[in-house]
Amino acid sequence: MIVIRLALQSLRARWLTALLSVLAIAFSVMLLLGVEKVRTGARQSFADTISGTDLIVGARSGGVQLLLYSVFRIGNATNNMTWQSYKQIAELPDVAWSVPMSLGDSHQGFRVLGTTPEFFTHYSYRGDQQLSFAAGAAFSDVFDAVLGADVAAQLGYEIADSIVIGHGLGSVSFLDHGDKPFKVTGILEKTGTPVDRTVLVGLGAIEAIHVDWQRGAPVPGQNVSAADVRAMDLTPDSITAMLVGLKSRLAIFRVQRAVNEYAAEPLSAILPGAALQELWGLVGVAETALAAVSAMVVVTALIGMVTMILTTLNERRREMAILRSVGASPRTVLGLLATEAGMLTLAGVIAGTGFLYAAIAFLRPWIDRAYGLNLPLSVPTWWELTTLCGIVIAGFLAGLVPAFLAYRRSLADGMTVRV
Repeated sequence: MIVIRLALQSLRARWLTALLSVLAIAFSVMLLLGVEKVRTGARQSFADTISGTDLIVGARSGGVQLLLYSVFRIGNATNNMTWQSYKQIAELPDVAWSVPMSLGDSHQGFRVLGTTPEFFTHYSYRGDQQLSFAAGAAFSDVFDAVLGADVAAQLGYEIADSIVIGHGLGSVSFLDHGDKPFKVTGILEKTGTPVDRTVLVGLGAIEAIHVDWQRGAPVPGQNVSAADVRAMDLTPDSITAMLVGLKSRLAIFRVQRAVNEYAAEPLSAILPGAALQELWGLVGVAETALAAVSAMVVVTALIGMVTMILTTLNERRREMAILRSVGASPRTVLGLLATEAGMLTLAGVIAGTGFLYAAIAFLRPWIDRAYGLNLPLSVPTWWELTTLCGIVIAGFLAGLVPAFLAYRRSLADGMTVRV
C-alpha cells in the first residue's frame, strides 16, 4: 500500500507527462480493440449479406465465383442455366420456394438484376430482416424498376423518374436501351448489402429490352415498341442463377447432390454460409495484417511510456536518494517505478476501452446507415479481456527496465551533486 500511495503522489506531481502517457496508451488500446470490433462486425455483416436462403444454384463453376456474381454482383457467370432446369429444380418435392435471377446489364455503373416480386419476400439479411421500401412499391409492369438505396441517393432519383438501362457493365455505356425506358416505382431502405447498389426489374424486362437485339447489338431495321413488347411472351430462355429455400434443413445435402448430378446440364448448388466462409478465408490475410499493425501501435505506446520514465529518472535521483535515506530498500524503489508503469498502463487500458465503447455507441447508427457495418456493442469478449490483461502485465514488465536502473543506484550516488 505504501508503494502504491507513493506512486500516486509521484504521478500527481508529474501529472502532465503522466497524462500524455495515459492518452498514448489509451488511443493505442482503442485502435487495437477497434480493429477487433470492426473485424468482428465486418465478418458478421459479411456473413449476414444473405440469410434464409438454403442453396444458390447456377451454372457449373466454383462456389466462390457463383456467390460473387449472384449475391455480390461481382464478375459474370461462366454460363447461364436454362429456364427448363430452373422449373424442374423449383418443382422438387423438398423445395419450398425459389427466386430466379438474371444479370447482364447496368445503369451508370450499377448492376441491373432481373427477378420476380418474390425476391422482395424471400430475400433476407442479418438473420431475418427482410427488404422494406423507403418509398413506392415493387414493380408490377414490364418497365417498372426498383432502386437500391445507394442507387437512388447517388443518382438523385425519386419515384416516377425515368431511367434508361445500358447494355453491358461499364459505368459509361455506348449502347443503351433508350427506346424502352423504365419508371422508378420503388426505392428500398438501406440494407448494407449489395442490394443497395442494384437496380431491380422484372425477369421479363430483361427479355423485353433485348427482343430486337442480337449478339449484343441492335438488329438493323428492327425496333419493337414498348407497347408491342408487353403483348409478347417474355418467358426467358435462361437465367443467371436461382435462390432456393427448402422445406427442411435436413434436405439441404440431398437437394444439393441432386442439383450437382443434374443430367440435363452441368449445374452447381452451393450453401451460402459455406461459400461465405471460404471467401472470407481468402481475404483474411488483410485483417491479420491490420491486427499486427494495431499490436505494434500498442508496443510503441508502451515504449513511449518507458522512455518517459527513463527521461525523468535522472531528475528523480535525489528523490530516490531521500527515499533510501529514510529507510526505503532498493526493492521499494524498484517496486515504486514498476508500479507507476503498471498504473499508467492500467489507466490507459481503462480509458481506451471507455473511449472505444463511447465512440461505438455514438457512431454506430451512422456507420450502420452509411456503410452497412453492424458494430457489436457488447461486453468485452474473453479474447479482449485476455488482451487487455496482457497489456497491463506488459506495461508493468516494461516498467522494470527503468526500475532496475534505479535499483542499482546507490544512496551515495544519489546524494552526489554533479556539476
